Amino acid sequence: MKLEANVRRVPMPRLLACALASCLAVSAPAALAQSTAATVRGQVTVDSAPAGQAEVTATNTATGLTRKVQASNGSYNIGGLPPGTYRIDAVANGQTVSRTIVVQVGQVATLNLAAGGVAETATGGPATTVDTVTVTASAMVETKTPEVATYVSQVQIESLPQASRNFLAFADIVPGMIFDRRGNGTTQLRSGAQSSNGINVFIDGVGQKNYVLKGGIGGQDQSKGNPFPQLAIGEYKVITSNYKAEYDQISSAAVTAVTKSGTNDFHGNFFWDRANIPEWREQTPAEERAGTGKSPSGEDQYGAAFGGPIIRDRLFFFVTYEGKEFETPDTIAPGSLDPGFTLTPELLALTGPTSEPFNEDLWFGKLTWQVNDNNLVELSAKDRKESEITDLGGLNTNSYGKTNNNDSTRIDLRYQWSNADWLNDMHITHEEEEFNPRAIVLAPGYIIQNSQRGTVLNVGGGQDFQDKGQDGWGFQDDLTYTGLDGHTFKAGFKYKSVDINSFEQQPINAQYSINYPANVFFLGNSSLATFQPYQVRFGAPLPGVGDRDITSSNKQYGIYFQDDWEINDKLIINLGLRYDYEKTPSYEDYVTPPELVTALRGWSNIHQPGVGYDIEDYISTGNNRDAFKDAWQPRVGFSYDLFADQRHVIFGGAGRAYDRNLFDYLALEQSKSTFPSYTLLFNTPGNACTVDNVNCFNWDPRFLNQQELYALVAADPDRGAEVNMINNDLKVPYSDQFSLGMRNTLTFGNVDWNTSATIVHIESHDGIIFTLGNRYDDGTFYGPGRTFGGAPFGEPIPGFGTLIKADNGVETDLNQLLLWAEKPLTHESPWGVTLAYTYSDGEENRANAANTDEHYVFDYESLRDHPWVASVGVPKHRFVGTGIYQRWGFTFSTKITYSSSVAKDTLDCTTPTPDPTMDNCSFGRVDSVYFADANFYQWDIAVQKEFDTGAGLKYMVRGDIFNITNAQNWSAFQNFKGVDGTINPVYGDHTDEITLPTRSFKLSFGLSW
Repeated sequence: MKLEANVRRVPMPRLLACALASCLAVSAPAALAQSTAATVRGQVTVDSAPAGQAEVTATNTATGLTRKVQASNGSYNIGGLPPGTYRIDAVANGQTVSRTIVVQVGQVATLNLAAGGVAETATGGPATTVDTVTVTASAMVETKTPEVATYVSQVQIESLPQASRNFLAFADIVPGMIFDRRGNGTTQLRSGAQSSNGINVFIDGVGQKNYVLKGGIGGQDQSKGNPFPQLAIGEYKVITSNYKAEYDQISSAAVTAVTKSGTNDFHGNFFWDRANIPEWREQTPAEERAGTGKSPSGEDQYGAAFGGPIIRDRLFFFVTYEGKEFETPDTIAPGSLDPGFTLTPELLALTGPTSEPFNEDLWFGKLTWQVNDNNLVELSAKDRKESEITDLGGLNTNSYGKTNNNDSTRIDLRYQWSNADWLNDMHITHEEEEFNPRAIVLAPGYIIQNSQRGTVLNVGGGQDFQDKGQDGWGFQDDLTYTGLDGHTFKAGFKYKSVDINSFEQQPINAQYSINYPANVFFLGNSSLATFQPYQVRFGAPLPGVGDRDITSSNKQYGIYFQDDWEINDKLIINLGLRYDYEKTPSYEDYVTPPELVTALRGWSNIHQPGVGYDIEDYISTGNNRDAFKDAWQPRVGFSYDLFADQRHVIFGGAGRAYDRNLFDYLALEQSKSTFPSYTLLFNTPGNACTVDNVNCFNWDPRFLNQQELYALVAADPDRGAEVNMINNDLKVPYSDQFSLGMRNTLTFGNVDWNTSATIVHIESHDGIIFTLGNRYDDGTFYGPGRTFGGAPFGEPIPGFGTLIKADNGVETDLNQLLLWAEKPLTHESPWGVTLAYTYSDGEENRANAANTDEHYVFDYESLRDHPWVASVGVPKHRFVGTGIYQRWGFTFSTKITYSSSVAKDTLDCTTPTPDPTMDNCSFGRVDSVYFADANFYQWDIAVQKEFDTGAGLKYMVRGDIFNITNAQNWSAFQNFKGVDGTINPVYGDHTDEITLPTRSFKLSFGLSW
């Protein structure tokens, strides 16, 4: 990104194009005015005194967008500006001053203007006149916000090394943020000790929240793809905590991004990336261990963007497309066999190198129409289509994986009206998300196990069959008033109607467990046809149930008010309050089946003293559940400019932020009762059971027919069926956030560095957790003498199966020190550096919260018994440094990431058992520890050269090298510590799984005009 803009004198109507570009920036269907538009405010003085009468005009140098305000007692405030380069003109008492600046997404920039004398730029040099061909502008630095926020610029997005074109990958250059790319290529963005579910991303103000699935935003649960085309992203802002009241459906970090728009000049570009082919990458540890060479692999990414005027100064367009074609390498490697045994030739042929194909098509288009100086209309749309084969490798053979379609469409129609003191934004939005994983084949699945029932290989048909998503529309209106001196009032209202659904039938294929070699008749020459399973787990449709798609027509309401109160030139206070409310009829109107109610009320096990819960809290009548009504969210912040020069600012804040419960969890109460799962035993050699033709059967090959299995349970379909129940008083997860910090602009030589140091404390509460409701006949959970384990899975609901109940209970507690330093890249100084350090001290009352969002706990009666452990997946120390240098038409860039060992969950059963009749984990404990080999280090570099043909066409060649040192960043570990006083000899050792990439090379070509 070069800090130059081609400018010519233009008539006032050009205003529309720029305004229209800014419109989308403030749009938000799923949130109340998560504004991406910028604000410029400050003082106009004449002879060092506030100007009595002054007119201030902001003109976008690319589109001609013009905003005018009258200063009040010298103070002015120009809002609703799309990020970009602006000329700010002030006229007071017949004297003028002009400054050319760059404002960023969602920024509130302070620019004081002294009328009279020589006009100055933001860097203090002479201002360039409007008639010149090129102006040089300096980026404004926002120092007076109470938010814990950092910007990611266009130059960083375009220049820094990046393996995938997911624009969120750059968010980890911000202190407190982590962008994970797992070994299978899927990605997630998270912050602090909370899971990725707490994130929300706003594209041009449009919230991308996923209401059904994990990942925080639409399409990021188990996806290798991108939520939005990177070519369309201009820049974005990351707020890790203490956002203002306008942000909703969030408990962790907010990312607010602005998209590119058309201008009065036609511009376009094209790119093609090629990476990860076997010759350009190092082997993975799994490939090295298998000794079969590199798996087929490759990554092709390509795309184009084009924008310009349809009607000059009035109507503009921008359109972009990006495609992905991936082959992600993996290796099918069997688990441990018993000593002296090997896989049969048939099974051995199923192991070795494999790869997972993935394809994505991403489109984005935007129309910007400036009707006149006060009115603009903008229409934007995004469409994404993903298809892949996934879940291959490790223990899963090629047939055991699944196909997956992951699609997204979002549309935003915006109307904006403005005058000197008022800015009104109205939005009508539509969104549709679809997620459809399916087993590759419909055939029996075989879980090959060793004598200890550890899995060796998964063969045949997989288990997955889902269809989940959301489809709805929204309306919001946001109003800003700046007519009262020293105040910026903002208020908004949102209504949203969205149909959400969660359909699943798991396992769709019956899963047969086979003890290898105990159930193999003829070792060395046997095939699957000769294996005898000792157990089968299958799901069956419940008779009399029609549509098994669990749906809910949700209604969302939100309202907020906030005031940015500039008390004087040093102190600014932000006061805000928001309220959110959501109705989920599927949960609120659900009626527990009467036969289940009768069984539960007659189940003596849960009516003993000390059971720990009241089953009546989970029995729903259809009238005893209400939507959560207490989502009041006060938010307050301040900034104090020590010397009123924006160079040394103390800031801080406190606030509460509510997220929402995922519908995928709420739907389990109904989906488990429409497609219950069963486990039956077979009397086979080495796995004898008493044949009763109810729970245990003599093996017969006819049981490989799933219809025959259905017949076994048809007479009593509730028998053995898992039951899920949700608390009738379910709350919504939230976080309380506190911060205190200081921003400084420090000058070393002639170079300014922007720095900040912030202390953050965040507590999150009321995350949903599923625990076991079964109890022994005396009402206890652990059984006599136990303090851990021994869960009463063998004590089902009479006539049914296991009871699993859902409550609020997951909590995290985090203290962080965030250090940030940046030397921006400027026209005068063609190098830039960012340095981000995060120290984290986090705890949670359940292992796995941050890393995988595990929402089940079965080893403990409830989270009251679960120990508080170090936050899983959160390193104590994390450093990310970047550098960019431009010279001789080259752009050199680098990125270094280091984090200390992250906490991993473990199970410790080493305490000797005093009673030999008890199992070895009767006195075990779940914990989290820091394995030494869990440190992470990656150093990437990129070199880019641009060639100008002189005919308006430029072409680019670029090379990226990732993980130069080929650091092996282990991601999975042996986490079982040992049993009965004996330490597991491989405890703490890593497996072959790593975080990609290995050392690899990417080659890119591009054209621009």
